[in-house]
Amino acid sequence: MEKPDFWQNPQKAGEAQKERARLLQTVEEFESLARGIGDSLELIELAQEEDDTGMEQELASESERLARRVRALELARMLSGENDQRSAFLSINAGAGGTESCDWAEMLLRMYLRFCESRGWQTTITDQLPGDEAGIKSATVQVDGPAAYGYLRAEVGIHRLVRISPFDAAKRRHTSFASVFVYPQVEDDIEIEVRDEDLRVDTFRASGAGGQHVNKTDSAVRLTHLPTGIVVTCQNERSQHRNRALAMKILKSRLYELEMEKRREQEDSLHAQKKEIAWGSQIRSYVLQPYRMVKDHRTGYEVGDVDRVLDGDLEGFIEAYLIQQG
Repeated sequence: MEKPDFWQNPQKAGEAQKERARLLQTVEEFESLARGIGDSLELIELAQEEDDTGMEQELASESERLARRVRALELARMLSGENDQRSAFLSINAGAGGTESCDWAEMLLRMYLRFCESRGWQTTITDQLPGDEAGIKSATVQVDGPAAYGYLRAEVGIHRLVRISPFDAAKRRHTSFASVFVYPQVEDDIEIEVRDEDLRVDTFRASGAGGQHVNKTDSAVRLTHLPTGIVVTCQNERSQHRNRALAMKILKSRLYELEMEKRREQEDSLHAQKKEIAWGSQIRSYVLQPYRMVKDHRTGYEVGDVDRVLDGDLEGFIEAYLIQQG
């Protein structure tokens, strides 16, 4: 940063500053943690010398806090992939099963929005297609926050729900599926070429809430990338121009992820993940009936409090996955 030509490229300079700030924060956390451990060891020695049993509870609580901080640093160390520190786009699609799966997809959307909120990440639903009777057929969420992609990539795959259907008058047990996919947001420092001749642009009136302007003008935008068949729709913004810009950003992110996937395939490192994402090969089951449990089939991690998980408490599942991958 002290080089005379550092600011000749403001964009790269800004990225370097962000990286420096992130590294400094990590170093400061390590130093703070080391001081905390040192202080605790001194207190333990003092308590032993003075036979102070009243300090045991305080030391136990401090040990738990230090252990959580160590675990957080361990997870941060695992988020060292090329894109792990980026923000993300999260996509949810209902599987076969009609209303049941659409309702399940909406439950997943709510779960992820709450998880993101708990981490202080900003979320924007860029596109949402409602189900015919209830729930949603699909949704795309822009997630802005540090390491959003690194954490959320643990959720890629098929999610299975088993419950007594609220839509079945006979109160029978149903199994529903929905797929979750996550890809990193592509920043301006990554060159992704999208040729005009490879792109079909359709505009239409946005559906859902948004006021008279949204519903009476062709503000929604659908981009179709002809060579790959990727379709991106954005109808969140009131302006067609802004919807197109955001749709293009999503498209570039998906094309970037597609290219990265091709590279991983060439290295024979994506076969296991492909099997996980296949229908009928779920990564996680959420069982509400006949018993209550959420179990991740990749790691074996399971929780009995289903309501807490559906309210966005995913830390344990993501942590177990990252540790397994690390």
